[in-house]
Amino acid sequence: MKPSTRVLLIGAAGRMGKTVLDLARTDGEIEIVAQCDLGDAIQPVIKNCDVAIDFSHADAIDEICRAALHDHKPLVIGTTGHSQQQRRKIEDAAQVLPIVFASNFSVGVNVLFWLTRKAAELFGRDFSSEIIETHHKMKKDAPSGTAKTLAEILKATLKSENDLPIQSIREGDVVGEHTVIFGGPGERLELTHRASSREIFARGALRAAKWIIGKPPGLYSMQDVLGLRDCSGDR
Repeated sequence: MKPSTRVLLIGAAGRMGKTVLDLARTDGEIEIVAQCDLGDAIQPVIKNCDVAIDFSHADAIDEICRAALHDHKPLVIGTTGHSQQQRRKIEDAAQVLPIVFASNFSVGVNVLFWLTRKAAELFGRDFSSEIIETHHKMKKDAPSGTAKTLAEILKATLKSENDLPIQSIREGDVVGEHTVIFGGPGERLELTHRASSREIFARGALRAAKWIIGKPPGLYSMQDVLGLRDCSGDR
């Protein structure tokens, strides 16, 4: 019988952390061996895991990378809102460690990434494009990491030098909704993904944690985990 993947969960007390914990309890291939939150020392506990999952805060990334590099542990990073300097820290760590760094772990959203690229390839610059994202009022970063990824995909596919317009809405308890709008002469196409439960993100993160074990150093996305690498705009 294959041994369970031992996971350190960073950000266990947050919305996503609690959801990951709940799902892990019913996953026979995952064992949460340690939990950390903001202010907790990561170094003493990371050595006992096979992989660390981060759903904490962007400002924790320095300590997370330092601890992971010290004990050579793979990372699955689901936290968003990193600065350019913090993203470079992750990219530098990925020269030594395998890291899954994804703005969204949902299978459906990653299909949306793929469809967005394909639609942009077909429409080209004859169609305008816009992104609308809606989340609960407690979400700190705006635009969302997923919306930024969609914008990066469009910008790269269309070879545009201009930033794509993103409309961010914060209201109620919306888990997450993302729409990409393509508008052309006499017609309009909307691609929308609506999340009704955080479980889809937690399930994807656990899937990524199992997948990353044994991979060579590098910066991976959920496109890699799901075999959709031809749409590599994530991050």
